[in-house]
Amino acid sequence: MSGNSASDAVTTGPRDDLLEPAATALRAVPEVTHPPGLPAPVLALAPTDEVLVGEENPVLSYLARLSEGSRRTMRGSLEEIARVSSGGRLAALEFPWWRLTGTHTAVIRGHLAARYAPSTANKMLSAMKGVLKACFRLGLMTADERDRASDVAPVRGNRLPPGRSIPRGELSALFAVCAREAEDPKMRARGVRDAAMLALLYVGGLRRTELASLRLWDYEAETGTLRVRGKGNKERPVYAEGGADLLLGRWLELRGSGEAADPLFLPVRKDGRVEHSDPYGEKKASLSDQAVYKMVKRRHREANVKEISPHDFRKTFVGDLLDAVGDLSVAQKLAGHADPATTARYDRRGERAMRNAASHLHVPHFGNQPQK
Repeated sequence: MSGNSASDAVTTGPRDDLLEPAATALRAVPEVTHPPGLPAPVLALAPTDEVLVGEENPVLSYLARLSEGSRRTMRGSLEEIARVSSGGRLAALEFPWWRLTGTHTAVIRGHLAARYAPSTANKMLSAMKGVLKACFRLGLMTADERDRASDVAPVRGNRLPPGRSIPRGELSALFAVCAREAEDPKMRARGVRDAAMLALLYVGGLRRTELASLRLWDYEAETGTLRVRGKGNKERPVYAEGGADLLLGRWLELRGSGEAADPLFLPVRKDGRVEHSDPYGEKKASLSDQAVYKMVKRRHREANVKEISPHDFRKTFVGDLLDAVGDLSVAQKLAGHADPATTARYDRRGERAMRNAASHLHVPHFGNQPQK
């Protein structure tokens, strides 16, 4: 706590006076009978009479402080907590977060721990704590109420990293379908663009949000270096090596010139034209991270390989990089991981050593039994 007078007043003042700006939203409401067909509520919080809007809503206040790439994830976490806590009655914007107590949040933690992997549960708890902090900033909770509600221990445990490493043959198949499409004059732009995007997902280990948010000024063709903005608004260099620079160069030729702040990758219309603006010419066209996801899904179906996601390229990037250079710190920096332990989770060398050790054990099955 900062110790300023405003904070002291929030800490010691009576609750009714504190919440005067949102008094109508915080009036006591009667318990509501649980309707049939909805999940049983984790908590017994009923809807408020009025929903806080705009900057007064703690969810919107919290989300506004996050990076664009984190908002969808944390909003989804809040929606799930609100849904299960209210038995499906309330969305995150309608949920009375300021009424949560330590008992409430302990129940929520228990529910999340039983249903989700530890990392996912802790991410959701982090979103909840962020909203509770916003409630305090908006004068909807005292510091003591916020601290008590936020005092939940992290969920312990770990899981194997999601996704899979993409074998070399499958990578080749993915680029092959892009190459075949690039030979068709009508579909050349999409084939060339997708090959360049897949190349950066692999040799750069980019997250899909990072790929979608690249701008023309982020790429220096002379050095083959990309400036990538990752989580926490942290920048890192990524190098378009191993042929990625050639694919990127081909795309830039087809893309055409633009302003430095324009998106590096653009939508391609069904007629094969690169879309620089919307149909009305009112705003610049760009790709969303969801468009990157759909592109990867489409290509894996066309290549007839096992299902993959954009994150699988990142996992493959880290694993192949560690196989090649064996330097965890270098891999961590190139991947943009804040914690080296995150990078180490994708190190396949330990897994191969364990598999090799296990191969020395043999089950004495019936086929090996001596005849009596």
